[in-house]
Amino acid sequence: MSKNHFLRSIAENDIKNGKHEYVYTRFPPEPNGYLHLGHAKSICLNFGLAKDLGGKCNLRFDDTNPEKENIEYVESIRDSVAWLGFEWDKLCYASDYYDQLHAFAVQLIEKGLAYVDDLNAEQMREYRGTLTEAGKDSPSRSRSVSENLALFEKMRAGEFDEGEYTLRAKIDMASPNITLRDPIIYRIRYAHHYRAGDKWCIYPMYDFTHCISDALEGITHSFCTLEFQDNRALYDWVLENIDIDENLNGETNKLMPRQIEFGRSNLEYTVASKRKLIQLVKDGHVSGWDDPRLTTLVGLKRRGYTPASIRNFCEEIGVTKKDSVIEMTVLENAIRQDLEASAKRVFGVLKPLKLVITNYPEGESETFTVKNHPKDESMGTREIPFGREIFIDQDDFMMDPPAKFFRLGPGREVRLRYGYAITCNEVIQDSDGNVIELRCTYDPLTAKGKTPDGRKIKGIIHWVSAKHALSAEVRVYDRLYSEPNPGASEDFVSLINPDSLHVYPDAKLEPSVAQGDQNDRYQFERVGYFCFDEKDNTEQQLVMNRTVSLRDTWAKAKG
Repeated sequence: MSKNHFLRSIAENDIKNGKHEYVYTRFPPEPNGYLHLGHAKSICLNFGLAKDLGGKCNLRFDDTNPEKENIEYVESIRDSVAWLGFEWDKLCYASDYYDQLHAFAVQLIEKGLAYVDDLNAEQMREYRGTLTEAGKDSPSRSRSVSENLALFEKMRAGEFDEGEYTLRAKIDMASPNITLRDPIIYRIRYAHHYRAGDKWCIYPMYDFTHCISDALEGITHSFCTLEFQDNRALYDWVLENIDIDENLNGETNKLMPRQIEFGRSNLEYTVASKRKLIQLVKDGHVSGWDDPRLTTLVGLKRRGYTPASIRNFCEEIGVTKKDSVIEMTVLENAIRQDLEASAKRVFGVLKPLKLVITNYPEGESETFTVKNHPKDESMGTREIPFGREIFIDQDDFMMDPPAKFFRLGPGREVRLRYGYAITCNEVIQDSDGNVIELRCTYDPLTAKGKTPDGRKIKGIIHWVSAKHALSAEVRVYDRLYSEPNPGASEDFVSLINPDSLHVYPDAKLEPSVAQGDQNDRYQFERVGYFCFDEKDNTEQQLVMNRTVSLRDTWAKAKG
């Protein structure tokens, strides 16, 4: 994210003023789901800023919640960060620090700054107070250090049930910042941890773990979104009250890390809540975490978004001090700009209608040599075969077209892109009145855009040679939701756009697509940008996904 922003200015000034020798950041996801576009902003911020300023950035898994975390999510996160184009200096896990975290908790008990509490969750809420009323001390708050140490050891030994005891920091039950009203720093969980196994039955809370992990790794700047603003006081309190060696991992930064918050960017027509994403996946509203309608990074990748387009999107929306709402067109324009410059042009007919050119010699064919990209000679050329029978799109024909329909109709003339002008002479229909075939004639003097007699032919349509066409399943994806802010509703499932996916099972593509690489991107002329589906596309079955339309059709629909 090369644009200047307040976080970059802070980091640059800290280096310039000698506060730190270099910038050291981290991207710290919890491995309880797949990354989405909101994470991409944090990835680009942390890795990009460290790279720009000659610093370092760790990938760290904050894995302190054993019930919800697993290796599948870890591997997906690692793959997504690498796919975006970033390399981490160190791969870290909060679970690597469990012994140290436990020792720091004991240290707080010994200092009289933590105690074991037996209030249940409901009682704890009652004692905590409100925004306008101070909390009150738990009866357990006055326990002696020795009693707390003994109870904490019994917690670790598995002698209590879940929820029977917790370890709380002893701070200030009258603090105007509710976060500081004796927060829980350890709880009992009898759950198998995907890395630590069954060694532990007590697990540290995020707010206790995160700041210590930052310090142990020598992190200088801990960038968080605004919802962690009230937690900053707890972040600082923990680090101020434990005895930690800043150089445990050999880093030369001398000061404790500093937490700084920035605004979250919420994208229209999407949900980012992991709870809601999990519901969509588990209840079958989408095909999986990599459903191309989701803005998970695996979903965007499968849909055909490129790493460059997502990095450019993150740079475009920038970093601000307030939460913001980003229009979907910003994301769509980012991939359009990328693919406009890099995608090969081909013909693809999604709803094929057979067209026979009756005056074209039977059994003969020819080819037209065309550029793969109209503005990039380096992308070369391809041969498009042409013959007596071709396919056009059903939408390019109307039985009774209006005056401004500049495509094909009975008695009308259009030009085939790169080919000849044709005139529709006969329409074949089935018993239900559906058009199943067109009979046309062509003008052999109009090849390659020529019109010797000077007549004007307004309509130009795309086509595919029937003899040479590739059959494919083409999936046209659109926005998953029909409302711009579905996350605001608990009934967000009811807002799913019924037209978010259209499948064309027998689309016809020009044969050059068969020579494409799995990573190739295409512009189907007049249709949109497409890619091979990375999961379902095989040698036996060609499957392609629409990444984005050629232009913003939603703006027109709303207008």
